[in-house]
Amino acid sequence: MHLSRPTGLRDTGNTPGPACYNPAVTTRNRNLPDRLLASADNALRTLFAPPGGSRPNPGADRPQAELSPPETRHVAGLMRVNHSGEVAAQGLYQGHALVARDPAVAEEMHHAAEEETDHLRWCAQRLQELDAGPSRLAPLWYAGAWSIGALSGLAGDRWSLGFIAETERQVVEHLNAHLDRLPVEDERSRAILRRMAEEEEVHGAAATESGGSGLPAPVRGLMRVTAKLMTRTSYWV
Repeated sequence: MHLSRPTGLRDTGNTPGPACYNPAVTTRNRNLPDRLLASADNALRTLFAPPGGSRPNPGADRPQAELSPPETRHVAGLMRVNHSGEVAAQGLYQGHALVARDPAVAEEMHHAAEEETDHLRWCAQRLQELDAGPSRLAPLWYAGAWSIGALSGLAGDRWSLGFIAETERQVVEHLNAHLDRLPVEDERSRAILRRMAEEEEVHGAAATESGGSGLPAPVRGLMRVTAKLMTRTSYWV
């Protein structure tokens, strides 16, 4: 079973940034204590180091919009939610990788997490431009997603991949909803969210093509409830 690398994304063989996958701490051929240390390393980098990644910010060449104070607060809230989602994505992929039975699946989970660090960095940069910060509950979002990833991964790689596919599908829906809520003139945020939505869709399709199993309706519903709790809280805190 192999989770194909999404088409059109950068080769991840180069030296990663601070929050990226690190070949030195890969889960391939390592025992459980080593895997736990690798997972802890990723958590510390994600939560406390500058975001990694190297691809250009898709909104960098777009003009700064003249936003009113209420609009600025609203956009900051939306981007804080998206930043929290990317923090959770790191935890989710790491949790899945920790318990993956197939080393190739674990390896590709790390690669997917690396590609997601660009999203994390883009959201952080936009928050800085808006003179706002990330959610103060980021450690909670990471820990919760890591736990969910590890628990769902224990059911087997096909269920783990199915969980990734459903998560990415819901993320795309959420990003498209945010695009509808952004001020029309905010081209910088729009460019970031559009690119993120495109790439999340590719990640989800790759998980399905690699053998991900469809999830039962109650599980999908619980995922929506959990995501709604995070998004509503992160908008403000």
